[in-house]
Formats: sequence, structure tokens, C-alpha cells
Amino acid sequence: MSFAASVPVSSTKIAVPDISRPYADFPPNIWKDFFLQYDSESLEIGNNTKQQAQILKEEVEKMFQSSTNQSIMQKLSFIDLLQRFGISYHFEQEINQTLEQIYKTFTKDKSIGENGDHHFLTLLFRLLRQQGYQISSNIFNKFKNEQGNFNITLANDIQGLCNLYEAAQMRTNEDDILEEAWDFSKTHLKLLVNQVNSFLALQINHCLRQPLNKNVPRFEARFHMTLYEQEPSHNKTLLTFAKVDFNILQKMHQKEIGSITKSRKKSNFVQRIPFARDRSVESYLWALAMSYKPEHRNGRMFAGKTIAFMTTLDDTYDAFGTIQELELFTQAIMRWDISLYESLPQCMKAVFDMLVELCEVLETMTNESKKSSFVVPCFKQAVSTFTKGYMVEAKWCHEGYIPTYNEYKMNGILTTGIPLFVIAFTGPGELATKDVFDWIFSDSKIIEAAATIGRFMGDISSHKFEQERVHIASAVECCMKQYDYLQSEAYNHILNDVEDCWKVLNEACLKPINIPKVALDCLLNLARSFHFLYEDLQDIFTNPELMKDYTSTLLVDPVCINQD
Repeated sequence: MSFAASVPVSSTKIAVPDISRPYADFPPNIWKDFFLQYDSESLEIGNNTKQQAQILKEEVEKMFQSSTNQSIMQKLSFIDLLQRFGISYHFEQEINQTLEQIYKTFTKDKSIGENGDHHFLTLLFRLLRQQGYQISSNIFNKFKNEQGNFNITLANDIQGLCNLYEAAQMRTNEDDILEEAWDFSKTHLKLLVNQVNSFLALQINHCLRQPLNKNVPRFEARFHMTLYEQEPSHNKTLLTFAKVDFNILQKMHQKEIGSITKSRKKSNFVQRIPFARDRSVESYLWALAMSYKPEHRNGRMFAGKTIAFMTTLDDTYDAFGTIQELELFTQAIMRWDISLYESLPQCMKAVFDMLVELCEVLETMTNESKKSSFVVPCFKQAVSTFTKGYMVEAKWCHEGYIPTYNEYKMNGILTTGIPLFVIAFTGPGELATKDVFDWIFSDSKIIEAAATIGRFMGDISSHKFEQERVHIASAVECCMKQYDYLQSEAYNHILNDVEDCWKVLNEACLKPINIPKVALDCLLNLARSFHFLYEDLQDIFTNPELMKDYTSTLLVDPVCINQD
């Protein structure tokens, strides 16, 4: 029943006699107090490192400026590298201007597309669509033969297939040819992966499992630095700047998680709410997936704390409360009435206190900008909607009711908590405007698509674990019952629905909206985080050992910088 429905938690049992509770045997917190070491002023970045970063940045900037005399392909390739390395935020204005110029040139001179090879066209198409430009997928018709099939000559071009597969990730419901391209490239990449050397196999597997449009940018940056370094003709200055910048940001992220860990320990969370998953580190990493940029520090930290609360709330409904307690608890949140929870167990009162504290923190953060008058009420509204969805699921579970697939999906949009995620991230910063918040609550199509991705991917990954105990029927059971499917058939049906939701998100990015692009990027990164958290149909948020290497990669281990 949850947006991360089986996240690890302390397995300590609450001593409440004569009450049957739906306890879950979640794995324990594996990090404990490890990140407390980062809550220290000694982690400040040294002047030498800052100076090195500035010098490298200026050199990369000169490279960008000199690219004005280069071909369109060279410009696109350079921008692609900046984005993959996660350093494009330093050059956003230059990138925007260059891509706008390329788009105008392309629309005026059709021969550019007609004369371009598949490497050029796939990169041009992907980068322009990522930027929100309406570029037709018909340019890929030139890849086809007289029979209307993709040229078999592409089948042995690994880089070409990877580029085509990446471009196909940008498809909408109107892009039939990209649907064919997706199937063609995926099929042939899978055939090639066992016929090539380990280096090429690594590239293929990464492309298939974590394509750019679905990958968390910070993970792509770390991976691509390792990959790019192995290319004999790599740009050493660009690579070194990417590494130095990554390590500088990592120091900042370490201080943030150190502060959160200190706050969590001070709150005595494990003792006060022993049934709930202690996942502050994983929750922060989830927020980090939404944006790694320095200017989003406050939003990232508050979102990390909010996600930890969402996990605790999930466990309250899913792995502790009785139906009577949950009804009272839900009323207390919906009415914002602390007097209603007096008869509840102390640990459930502590969950409500956790929410009150979050609201107080948000109010303090927004008071200076005079935005608390609408930010905090919107945050409370999002929590109420989130909670309401959980209560519906709790009743379904209590009654043994299996909803229809669509009925489950519509309620799942509430329990995925997309508006709460986005408000928590945007609320403390400059992105907190009425236009952004109106968009969050009113743009049902894009919110529904992102929520469905999260709900369905989570359900498939945690399906077996959840059905080992008393638990609501997931999307899998609902699909199996409604369509009389086998489990494998239900999985395929659900995964096809997830792909359709990505098409909706892609289409939404091509329509002009009256909000900053960074807010839309935040939502897209949230959808990408679901793809990461439920990779290979495993719930790595629930099983922190599976997430440990990812956490270490971003928050513990710096990138090695060769000094030759």
C-alpha cells in the first residue's frame, strides 16, 4: 500500500496486548550514525580546490565559445557531454542559446536533416526534444528501406543502435516510427550484448537498463565519467572539471545528510516510532535525485525529511495501525486537530508530531520570503490528500476488497504523493510561486502519469514481499483478477502502462507551460527516481543493502582525479 511500500524499518515489536497488528519484518537501518561525521565545519571546500574548479570552468567556457565555428554535430556532441557529466548547470544560458539557434537553423534548412547521418539525427532529435522543441520524428524515415523496415545495416552499429534507443525514449503517443525504432534497437542491442567485449557490453547494458531519459542525472554523471575516461581521445580538461565539480558537490551533499542524520538522531526516532522504517539516508538520496544543484539545497533537505515522514506515514497505515486507530488518525490530519488523537498509541502520536514539526520548519523557512501564507496550507493539503488515499487502501485491506485495476490506479495516484514530493522540494525556495503550486494541483495529466509510474513500478518490485503478510491487493492482483491474467501477463500489462505514462510525460514537456523549466525537471527527475528505486523489479529502497553501492557512489566515495 505505499509509495515505497516495503521500506526497511526497525523490526522491534510494540507491546500492545490483545491487538492484532500487521507488522512487517523490514530490514534494519544499515547506516546508523555513519553520516554524523559529515556534520562538521572541517568539511569546507579548500581554496585550492575552488581555485582549480574556477580555472577549469573558464577553460571549458572558452571551449564552448570556440564551438561557434564548429559544425552543428560538434556543438551537439559538446552539449551532450556537458549534460551527461552533470556540469551543464554552469552553462545553461550558453546551452539554451546554442540549441535555440540550432533549432531555428534546422527548421529553416531542411537539407540539414536530409543530409545528416543517423548519429547526427538521433543526437539532434534527442537534445532538441529534451529542450522542449517540437521536432518531428519523421526524420527517422530515412533510416528505413523500401520495404518500410529499419535498415539492417544499423544492426551491427553499436553506437548507432544506442543512439537510436536513446532517441526513442523521447517518443509520445504520436510517434509510431519511434515505437518501431525502440523495438528495433532494443532487440538488436540484446542480441549484440553477448557478442562484444566487456567494455562494449557495459555500454549496451547501461543503455538498456538506464537510458538517459529515465536515469537519475547524478548517477549518469558518475557512470559516464568512468566510461569517457576509457576513450583514448577524451578531453582531459573537460573530464577533470567534471570530476572536480562532482567532488565539490559531494562535499555539500555530505554536509546536508550529516545535518539530517544529526536531526534524526536528536529526535529519538527509533525509540519513539519503533515500527517504522528508519530511512533518512535513503530518503535524502531520493530528494538528491530530484536535483543535485547548489541552489536547491533547502528544497533538497526539506524534501528528504518529508520523504522520511511519508515513509513513516506509509508504515503507520501499512504495518501498525488498526482500522479504528487509522480512522481517528486520518481525521486528526484532515481536520488538523491534535485533540482527536488522544486515545491513540504514543508511537502514532509521535507520527503526528513529526508532521507538525515539518510544518513548523517549513513556516520558518518561508516566513522571510512572506510565502508561508500559501506554501504551508498547500503542504498541509497535499499531506491530507496523501493520507486520504492511504485510508482508502486501509479499508480495502480490512474488508478484503480487491478493487478494479482502474479503481486501484486512481487511488494510487493519491498514495504516490507526487504533489507532496514537489511541494516539499519547491516550497522552501524561489520556485515556491502560486503558478507552480497551481500547476502541481491542477495539471492532472502529468501528475497522474508520474504517479502511475511510481505506483506500478513499486507494486511489481514489492509484490512478493507484501503478499507474505496481510496487505492490500496490489496492482498485480487487481490486474490478474480483472483480466484473468497469469502473474507474468499482469506484469507485462503493467509495464506497458508504465511505458505509456512516459509518453505522456514526454508530450507534456513539448507543450508551453507557465512555470520555470526547473520545476518541470524536478517532476521528471522524480519519475526517473522511481525507475532507479525499482530497478530490475527490485525495491532497493525497501532493501537498503541493494541501495548501498548507489549511496556510497554519491555520498561517500569521491571521484579519483589523476594528477599526471
